[in-house]
Amino acid sequence: MRKVANGFPEDFLWGGAFAANQMEGAYLEDGKGLCVADINEFRDDIDIKNKYNEEVTSSFIEEAIKSSTRIFPKRRGIDFYHTYQEDLKLLGKDGLGMKTYRTSINWARIFPKGDETEPNEAGLKFYDALFDEVIKNGMVPMVTMSHYEMPLYLTQNYKGWYSKEVIDFFTRYGKVILDRYHEKVKYWIIVNQINLILHESFNHLGVPEDAVGHVTEAKYQAVVNEMVSCAQITKYSHKKYPDVQIGMMLCGGPAYAASSKPEDVFATLRHNQMEYFYGDVLLRGYIPGYAIRYFSDLNLQIELSPEEEDVLKNTADFFSFSYYYTRLCSKESFEDGNSVYRNPELPANPWGWSIDPIGLRTLLNEFYDRYQKPIYITENGVGLYDQLGEDGKIHDPYRTEYYKTHIEQMKEAIKDGVDLRGYYAWGPLDIVSCSSSEMSKRYGFIYVDLDDYGKGSGKRIPKDSFQWYKRVIETNGEIL
Repeated sequence: MRKVANGFPEDFLWGGAFAANQMEGAYLEDGKGLCVADINEFRDDIDIKNKYNEEVTSSFIEEAIKSSTRIFPKRRGIDFYHTYQEDLKLLGKDGLGMKTYRTSINWARIFPKGDETEPNEAGLKFYDALFDEVIKNGMVPMVTMSHYEMPLYLTQNYKGWYSKEVIDFFTRYGKVILDRYHEKVKYWIIVNQINLILHESFNHLGVPEDAVGHVTEAKYQAVVNEMVSCAQITKYSHKKYPDVQIGMMLCGGPAYAASSKPEDVFATLRHNQMEYFYGDVLLRGYIPGYAIRYFSDLNLQIELSPEEEDVLKNTADFFSFSYYYTRLCSKESFEDGNSVYRNPELPANPWGWSIDPIGLRTLLNEFYDRYQKPIYITENGVGLYDQLGEDGKIHDPYRTEYYKTHIEQMKEAIKDGVDLRGYYAWGPLDIVSCSSSEMSKRYGFIYVDLDDYGKGSGKRIPKDSFQWYKRVIETNGEIL
């Protein structure tokens, strides 16, 4: 019998995670096409603290493309496209000390429309230079192929992932970037947070609401199509590049039952099964019976050919997930569209995201029990307001307390026997918020002097938490 682990493995990967669409800017430079994130709008006339991305219509897309007055912060990001050398030095071995760096490739930089047969060489060269710089600064790259960067053209002309044609378009893209970068990048996540189809669904799936007859059916068909493409890319990678690791990723995971009533417990079981669904397909290789029952109960007609069913047997090498909060589920919420809601027993950040460190240990155990695959926490953090003090610094003990309590629970999960291999704080450098397109919702250890309207010097200023996380990495999680 093996001994209980005392702490983090010696080769544990401490790092940070980003998304190209939230930081790069340069949204039309060097041949890049518009992507779905480029039409995410910032509005100061509505309450955005609890706003999730709503369904998107074809007319909204057209208006966003033509508008010269609305604010689209992800088009400018934090100008990382031009500052990546200085930023990576600040994050790497001579700065924060990160061992690993997760980012995404903007699909629309490589295939501006998405359906081309040949990639955009200027886009490929940018990521060549970026990954070289990541490695130069002592960090292991982990790269996401699709993190809300579907070419907008595919949503207008092919109904996004709902269209079967997109399976081969994305597979072509995946093969191109694997062929180009497999020697530099050994860890890949094909799709970011693949289970996010109830909110942020346009960001993820690119399906305009008015382009389909049954939105829920279209979303599940779209994600099944997407998983087929993931399996095709995995098959290709395993055959050509056996030293490359392919991962799958969820957002959060199972919910707590709202009460001990058997009806709530069983409804929560059914909800949680449909959160596991994506991992079960991509790590086990088939559509599970509970999902077939779920689709049948809702009268959803999902098309999956025998050939597609067969390709799903090509499964991923590791499991990863983002962790921000836990939720509650009841019989009523499950029957009301399989929804979940905030736990009133827990504290929350200003945007209503519950803070639950023990929930992280719970999920780590549940996921490892189910899949017995190496696990990476590929996003974890808390959005908070930061203020520059009169001394020109940012004092953020609230951020270090958040991370401290979560890392403590990670250590406990490792003692529980969980094969946890890496941790990626989201995002060490302040970037534009995914859900609300704000800069004022800040996650970073490094302050970026830009406001919600893009005004400011753009200067990078390490916060107090910068030195704290640097010490955590240096001591391999022993000093918190």
